[in-house]
Amino acid sequence: MDLFVAEEVDALRAEIEEHNYRYYVLDDPNVPDAHYDRLMTRLRELEAEHPELQSPDSPTQRVGGKAAKGFSQVAHEVPMLSLDNAFSEEDMQGFNRRVQDWLNSSGEIEFACEPKLDGIAVSLLYVDGVLVRGATRGDGTTGEDITANVRTIPSIPLRLRGRGYPAELEVRGEIYMPKDGFNALNEKAAGAGEKTFVNPRNAAAGSLRQLDASMTAQRPLQMCCYAVGAVKGGELPSTHSDILDRLHSWGLRINAESKVVQGLDGCLAYYQQLLEKREDLAYDIDGIVFKVNDIAFQKRLGFVSRAPRWAIAHKFPAQEEMTVLQDVEFQVGRTGVLTPVARLQPVFVGGVTVSNATLHNADEIERLQARVGDTVIVRRAGDVIPQVVRVVLEKRPADAREIVFPSACPVCQSDVERLPGEAVTRCTGGLVCGAQRKELIKHFASRKAMDIDGLGDKLVEQMVDEGMIADLADLFHLQLDAVADMDRMGPKSAENLLAAIEKSKQTTLPRFLFALGIREVGEATALSLARHFIDIHALFDADDNALQEVEDIGPIVAGHICHFMQQAANLASIDALIDAGVQWPAIEPAGEQPLSGQTVVLTGKLELFSRSEAKQRLQNLGAKVAGSVSANTDWVVAGLGAGSKLKKATELAIEVLDEQQFAERLAQLEGQS
Repeated sequence: MDLFVAEEVDALRAEIEEHNYRYYVLDDPNVPDAHYDRLMTRLRELEAEHPELQSPDSPTQRVGGKAAKGFSQVAHEVPMLSLDNAFSEEDMQGFNRRVQDWLNSSGEIEFACEPKLDGIAVSLLYVDGVLVRGATRGDGTTGEDITANVRTIPSIPLRLRGRGYPAELEVRGEIYMPKDGFNALNEKAAGAGEKTFVNPRNAAAGSLRQLDASMTAQRPLQMCCYAVGAVKGGELPSTHSDILDRLHSWGLRINAESKVVQGLDGCLAYYQQLLEKREDLAYDIDGIVFKVNDIAFQKRLGFVSRAPRWAIAHKFPAQEEMTVLQDVEFQVGRTGVLTPVARLQPVFVGGVTVSNATLHNADEIERLQARVGDTVIVRRAGDVIPQVVRVVLEKRPADAREIVFPSACPVCQSDVERLPGEAVTRCTGGLVCGAQRKELIKHFASRKAMDIDGLGDKLVEQMVDEGMIADLADLFHLQLDAVADMDRMGPKSAENLLAAIEKSKQTTLPRFLFALGIREVGEATALSLARHFIDIHALFDADDNALQEVEDIGPIVAGHICHFMQQAANLASIDALIDAGVQWPAIEPAGEQPLSGQTVVLTGKLELFSRSEAKQRLQNLGAKVAGSVSANTDWVVAGLGAGSKLKKATELAIEVLDEQQFAERLAQLEGQS
């Protein structure tokens, strides 16, 4: 026997036992599932190749970890076994072939298919239809008594419905936490400064092992049934799918995605269908469980030491993997936000090779306790940007380096700032920061801003990349020949674009203020600023107190405006735009407008006006246009298909106008103003 093989087996067993302890006892796993699966696969391979190394205390000979302290133990009358895994089409072909060989059949086998929920396996015991015990799987033979906790889960019936159920019925299933509930739980924990959960399964495990059941009751847990265990004093149907349907008729929840298919091709098609649908599901799944549907066939196939021969879990590509954080770089976004980006040792996760992942902000780095050189767990789900979700502190090298945010913008060298109460760090460069230039110009040219028809995103990017635009005012100095020589342009298109740019010079002060891209200055705020100050130079001179006199402007927005107007480069850019010919009609000081102080809500589909036109005309009359109905709403305009907002307005006895009545009121009010 090779001494090195024996040493590797011992090391694998020790590492797997440590992971089992962290997961089953501490509820604190520190490696992704895929890494654990690879350890188990390697250990099984070595034990198969070297039978003399097999041992009854090997992790391959049992299902899970030890029962957690704090709960009484429950012995499972019928062991709760794990499933063998398939990671490829070839693995599934091998499983199907083995089933056919064991059954001495060359025909297509009927399989029951179920999504493999990423949760915690549990056993529920019903006696005469009443729930008397709930238990975790534990090590497959002995679990923990969590009866008080499972009784708090709404999808678990305390008494079965209907009739015909066995005198004793053990139901097995998966308790899990839906994605929305998990996100809400983590947001609440983060807001309270508490530790957040790594993933929904970790959250479900922690929730079930609360010694105080009232804590479990506060967690958004659900359960789906997938099998039965011990059954006494009654008969069940002859197929697995029919058993699930029977459980459902007794009030137990089963997965709506479950299906029966014929043969290997049916299994592979179902796998692909659910893989494509995976991200749209309300819960996490990490694969598909395929079971021979005929119960008589299941009994003939039997079990190996730790798993049934008649079932297999076809795993999806891992969404979490382990790698090394090699460096951190800082990217600057359109609004000047500095985002730390982890440069990773390339790793295959979520179906692609990942070498970069977001670290979000300084708070997230502190929460993770991340350092350059750390071993980290990276998660990529569907099209979501890969992110570092955990640091494996036990693997931290001695030379790991702290991650330090730069004091100057990496692009324009302007100062960076982090305002009190904000999680992000920003560049103060405003209109002069090259990283923000493209997005700023796109915003400046957009329909609700300067409305430059034909100046699309790709054209802006090309102009900036080729050095044609370095500042907003450069738009108004573009030359026909240079524009015509651009890709996919030509003389006619260039003429049309320059004509649209020239036309955009005639604008309004609210549009111009909105176009500047000042933080949190949207259309409504820009309109309020223009009406209040009338002249842009008066706005330049306004201090924080003067700005807060404007309707709906509080200290935060006033601070953003002040900061923008205090930057010499921003004022120089505005002067350059005015010098280039951008202008707007003078605003006459407004007296009391017909709808001053009134709040209006638009709902449903409008046919006589566009939504933006209706909003603009209301604002021109002094109204505030809100997005939701409240006791402060003065009246509501209800178009076709108006729903919940109309209902709430009716409940609050708020005046409601149809579109024709709205048009008549507008005409009347505009005639007065």
